[in-house]
Amino acid sequence: MLDSLAEFKFVQSFRIPIENVDDLRFLLERPNGSADKYIDDAKLIDISKTGVGFSSFERLSVGSAHNISIQYKRFHLDIHGKIIRAFSDPENNEKIIYGFQFDQDEDISTFLETYINNFNQDRLKSCIVNLALKGPNSTTMEGFEMFSLILSLFKDITKYGNRQEFLENMLSEVTRLMNAQRASIFLINTETSELEAVCALGADKKLLKFDYRLGIAGSVFTTGVALNIDVVNDHTRFTDSFDQKTGFQTKSIICNPISNREDKIIGVIEVLNKRDEDRFTVDDEKIMKVLSLIFSSVYHSYNPISETSQIRRFSGPFDREYALVGTSKYVDEIRSSIIKLKDIDSPVLIQGEMGVGKSLLSKILHFEGARGLQCYEVINCGGKDLTSLRIEIFGDEKNISKLEKCKGGTLLLKNIQFLPLNDQEKLFNILHERRIPGSKISLDVRTIVATHAPIEKLVDEGKFHRGLFDYISTANVKIAPLRRRIEDMDELISFMLKVECKKQGLLLKSFSASVVKSMKDYHWPGNIEELRKCIERAVLYNPKTHIITSINSLTLPVFDVSKSELPLAQEVPQLHDPRLKLKDRVLLLERQLILTEVKRNFGNKSHAAKNMGISREALRKKMLQSQEVLDRLGEKERKYHLEIDSNGANENIVPIKRAA
Repeated sequence: MLDSLAEFKFVQSFRIPIENVDDLRFLLERPNGSADKYIDDAKLIDISKTGVGFSSFERLSVGSAHNISIQYKRFHLDIHGKIIRAFSDPENNEKIIYGFQFDQDEDISTFLETYINNFNQDRLKSCIVNLALKGPNSTTMEGFEMFSLILSLFKDITKYGNRQEFLENMLSEVTRLMNAQRASIFLINTETSELEAVCALGADKKLLKFDYRLGIAGSVFTTGVALNIDVVNDHTRFTDSFDQKTGFQTKSIICNPISNREDKIIGVIEVLNKRDEDRFTVDDEKIMKVLSLIFSSVYHSYNPISETSQIRRFSGPFDREYALVGTSKYVDEIRSSIIKLKDIDSPVLIQGEMGVGKSLLSKILHFEGARGLQCYEVINCGGKDLTSLRIEIFGDEKNISKLEKCKGGTLLLKNIQFLPLNDQEKLFNILHERRIPGSKISLDVRTIVATHAPIEKLVDEGKFHRGLFDYISTANVKIAPLRRRIEDMDELISFMLKVECKKQGLLLKSFSASVVKSMKDYHWPGNIEELRKCIERAVLYNPKTHIITSINSLTLPVFDVSKSELPLAQEVPQLHDPRLKLKDRVLLLERQLILTEVKRNFGNKSHAAKNMGISREALRKKMLQSQEVLDRLGEKERKYHLEIDSNGANENIVPIKRAA
């Protein structure tokens, strides 16, 4: 039996202070066999439903059994129990404060009711106020009590040489103190990505293993949020497959996470079925918080890393099928978004240039989230004819809609800007009402939209349905282009080289420093996808080379650093005009860079200025100064528009052609 948990229950109980005017008589018998039957100086301090507190100058052993007598008016109680705690009185070191716990079969409810009913109005009011306003360790005495409790917890944790014995004793005490039927401790098995019971009371632990995303335990493990539910009122969150497997009927559950020293959630403690009540109490929640800390200290060094783990915190990026590589602030922001968004059902709008990894992010949100075991489907609105597209989205007499097919899963809509306006309105109504017209099935699908188009601008121009935009942009994630993530290049190159060498059955290769520098200097208009194709070809065309020192001509169509100069040279032909001074050429070059950044920020000049590290006023002045240079050359002001080709593959800034 664990004394520390009994102490915690005693400390947390509502203890009524005893006053001298109460005329309450208290007698404490010495242990069996003592010559003097009673301890004369034992003085009652407080009383609760589960025990009493008393003081004495005599030294008594914690764990020793005693009989006590309490007499008040017509009541006379003879109660058996044991001392569960002892600490020095902070006002008198010679005096000891003891905690005495009644045996389980002792019930003094009627006595307490009569005792409290005899309080005068002021005393009753004072008790209620103190109970409502009491803070943690609000008196010196309570501070000593808590310190004593911490020491007791530490002794319980360290006295067991056998961890399994400690766990079993702990769970036995948990079910007794919380008046519950079952208790289990689950830890993650990263090889199978399952939560497995390492100790279970009232069940065969071999039967208790399941995918880490399932059930109440799975929810607590993935989110880190403790849950206290009853099956009747929270039936939608409860999975009855475990009861069918074990033959046990669950009525109420309380579950808390267990963490290691790196603050990673590695498992959960779960307690089932509060006896005689529909739900676990607030006091039970307090006990579970302490238990969570205890088990976290027991498993502080548990940190299983696995090459096959689907769980991000227990695998390196090289080991995951869907890896998000990098340490830049942009990648850290995306990782933060993943944690916030993966387990909720809200739609997500992912925006970014072609090839930045929008589809990868959608897969991570699905497979690492609460819907990861269900269906994942993709509809590319720009990749097929309109008839086929409508069948995929809305279905027909012969084909089921992918919205219905993805029951409990996720649907990725790519390039949604190519969907006609009338179909956008129809899709919005379906998603909003969660039902396809003529169908009796209620939709249970999470929608993720990925696009490189400036949807906000299209909405303002009337080219995209505003209601649909408001729906899909409930959560919004923007992925930065590779040229703004140069600090991630080393990790990306290393990761892609390892993947490609393994794919082609070759020993691990590397690039020379000069090749890596050339890669970092290139502007990568195709972003991550272009980098991947470049490395794929570099490995393919250098099968016997351990260190790749150059990119040969066969790879140049994908990777050619010299081409990085062409876009600016084409857009600013005046750079080579001998009539212009250097400072004027610099102004025109800055003008083109500003226009490109404004376009990337969908026309928002303030955001463009901030991203370029200048003020909004500085941006305005540079544009005016460069315009003066153009005017001196006898050119009219150049205005630009965004041109997207029919399949959405290319974006260019081109001048508006004006009539002569």
